[in-house]
Amino acid sequence: MAIHRNLKNQQKPRSPILVLAISIAAIAFLCLFSSSISTSGFSFPSMKNLERKARIPKHHGNEKYIYWGDRIDCPGKHCDSCEGLGHQESSLRCALEEAMFLQRTFVMPSRMCINPIHNKKGILHQSNHASSEERWWAANSCTMGSLYDLELISDSVPVILDNSKMWSHVLSTSMKLGARGVAHVKGVNRVDLNETSLYLNLLLINRTASPLSWFMECKDRNNHRAVMLPYSFLPSMAARKLRNAAEKIKKLLGDYDAIHVRRGDKIKTRKDMFGVDRSLHPHLDRDTRPEFIIQRILKWVPAGRTVFIASNERIPGFFSTLSVRYRLAYSSNYSSILDPVVENNYQLFMIERLIMRGAKTFIRTFKEDDTDLGLTDDPKKNTKKWQRPVYTVDEEERALHGRSTEMFLDADPKGCSAAMFLDADQKKKKKKV
Repeated sequence: MAIHRNLKNQQKPRSPILVLAISIAAIAFLCLFSSSISTSGFSFPSMKNLERKARIPKHHGNEKYIYWGDRIDCPGKHCDSCEGLGHQESSLRCALEEAMFLQRTFVMPSRMCINPIHNKKGILHQSNHASSEERWWAANSCTMGSLYDLELISDSVPVILDNSKMWSHVLSTSMKLGARGVAHVKGVNRVDLNETSLYLNLLLINRTASPLSWFMECKDRNNHRAVMLPYSFLPSMAARKLRNAAEKIKKLLGDYDAIHVRRGDKIKTRKDMFGVDRSLHPHLDRDTRPEFIIQRILKWVPAGRTVFIASNERIPGFFSTLSVRYRLAYSSNYSSILDPVVENNYQLFMIERLIMRGAKTFIRTFKEDDTDLGLTDDPKKNTKKWQRPVYTVDEEERALHGRSTEMFLDADPKGCSAAMFLDADQKKKKKKV
């Protein structure tokens, strides 16, 4: 007790003036500090704001969203048949471009539809308790995360998946906000969406796309100023495990060239009303055969080079005759790398695409632009001109010199008369008579 008393007795009484001065200085300092923070754009966050920021991933800077549907290209004419990867990527790129233009987060479908012919591995482990719809989706689709690196995409265009907690939160919030929360948009272009005050501050825009395909919303892609994401964007966004597999194979290949030979899905013929075969790509079957490939690529790829071939040709050993000039390599040569990774042909093609992009010389089947190297001069785009297939150089020359016995059609041959197929020489004889 004596110790406490002595300490208390030793304390000197504080001056009232000194206490007042210290208080005034402290108040002034706090005011100055809070003012500087406010002018610098900072503020003390509330607990509610902290919780809200914790739910939003770092790269999702946009707090407004755009939704195109739960399946790529749906609504559209391909909802049931399920188009190929390239077709769906064109649509996905279109939707991403619009989100980028509007500075909104894109709500991406969590799965991509796959045609059964592109899923030869199938699903080995299916639940017996799953519904028929769930089993269909499991066997005929794959997760977006198995195809693309979503974080890498979000560096350019913020995305969330439509099965995420964030999307559920956005939906519930939009319903609470009513008219200020969501607008269902159809037939409005992106410029109007960006400039019309009705849409600017909405939390969610629900886009009802063209009944044909999503990419119809970007049909002005020939205008290079309108293209915000190049064709190479999504191929370079492949999932990490796919990129790693491609890198391993590229290292094993060393210095190599690559050819993409597209045959199976493009070599289609149908008979006209006279029983004559017609094709939308009359030279494709010929130009993608090995004997013609050698003639075409020798000026670009010297003999002796390693050539990686990616193709949907189903006949085993179809390209083997190319080995007289080149060292051939296929993805099947690297099954130890691919088998643990690849579950369907979409993933396989994405890996092959990365390998082809790393080649010294890359030759496509169809030219995408004038600077590309292509196996055929037939246009990739559907011209709707069904022509007689050309299989030899002689047939090509006869067609060019007008000595073929049949005329090429500019439209569907079913509506043509027999007179159109008369030989040109026969017509001349009739005129003389």
